[in-house]
Amino acid sequence: MNPYLPHTPEDVRAMLDRIGVPDVEALFEDIPAEVQRRNRPLGLPSHDDLAVHQHLVGLAERSTGRELVPFLGGGLYDHFIPSVVGHVLSRSEFYTAYTPYQPEVSQGTLSWMFEYQTMICELTGMEVANASMYDGASALAEAVLMASRATGGRIVLVPRSLNPRLRDVVSTYAWGAGLTLRDVPCSEGGQLSLETIPDGTCALIVQQPNAFGIVEDLAGLKDRLGKAFLIASANPISLALIEPPGSFGADVVVGEGQPLGNPLAFGGPLLGFFATRMDHLRRMPGRVSGQTQDVDGKTGYVMAFQTREQHIRREGATSNICTNSALCALAATVYLAALGPDGLRQVALLSFERAHALAERITALPGYDLAFSGPFFHEFVVRCDAPEAAVERLRRAGIAVVPPDFLHPLGIRDGFLVAVTEKRTETELERFVAALEGR
Repeated sequence: MNPYLPHTPEDVRAMLDRIGVPDVEALFEDIPAEVQRRNRPLGLPSHDDLAVHQHLVGLAERSTGRELVPFLGGGLYDHFIPSVVGHVLSRSEFYTAYTPYQPEVSQGTLSWMFEYQTMICELTGMEVANASMYDGASALAEAVLMASRATGGRIVLVPRSLNPRLRDVVSTYAWGAGLTLRDVPCSEGGQLSLETIPDGTCALIVQQPNAFGIVEDLAGLKDRLGKAFLIASANPISLALIEPPGSFGADVVVGEGQPLGNPLAFGGPLLGFFATRMDHLRRMPGRVSGQTQDVDGKTGYVMAFQTREQHIRREGATSNICTNSALCALAATVYLAALGPDGLRQVALLSFERAHALAERITALPGYDLAFSGPFFHEFVVRCDAPEAAVERLRRAGIAVVPPDFLHPLGIRDGFLVAVTEKRTETELERFVAALEGR
């Protein structure tokens, strides 16, 4: 008996008899053998949860002898999460809530969605935001489709400095929509170098900061693009320090909201934020909560726009995404409310300062240098002769960075990526440098 399933052996036998198969394994006979599920034991010590957990932790620690300190980047970052975030998320009225189709019983959900949208607009410098999407990658891909619908163009300009994971998702969406991706080269400083703009261009994607950690100069880009969209994929923490894309005329600002109160959690679940100009409201995917008044003049909240139309409009729909990462968006809302503008700026400043302090120490070592001369926020590429060996030394010292092959699609084979957040201590920075020195 499986302890997590309610069916008795008699229940299972009755169901199998009803459909005319001898046993459960017969349900899978049409699956080719090479993709069949494994029928051998997993090698775990027992079915006891505690014993399995202890065994797996022991296997994880065998390689390092200690917990790894994350200097990980590449799109997901290890920021401190105030305890109030987990407390609010643990309340059952939030974690059991579904889509607020009935506003009279969903005022709590609709009100925090409205607050979330407002905060995203303030961060990005845009006029309207939806109440979240699956993740930053799908949000970026949806922005590209939106740009094509709005302009009629079929060419998307993609910088070589775009995160490879983002590019993969955009490429998949573009293939299905019949769009063409065109590369935009990078300067020696690591910033995009936009040359000609082909006829039929619907959008230019700019990652801010980009996959190298370099802060892009957005000034003048929108003027050069004309009716084509300027789409910025932004790190939300960085927007507490640098000028938001909306100030430079961006048509859409999207990004990964994981740094806003969501843990790394082995890579998910994630949160996509999406903001645009009011002119494009009806082209925007996702749902929007709106503020209104009832007949007695009391403030209330309603679903102003929602994605139910996609169930009936098929290929004419704005998007095929019919829900949102509500609990992750709530985490972002509580996180931003708890920190406030000054707190968020402090997080960004500490990340900036500690990243630059570490970069300065690394470049003082013989054989190590920064790959790019452009300004960076809290992430940078270290260039050296043997990046794999350097990363292995770091790992043996209990430090985790993104594997060097993350940079291979970006044309870098002699470097590795380092990200520093406000959580990294002086002791950890010193351990990082000592590991590279071989101490």
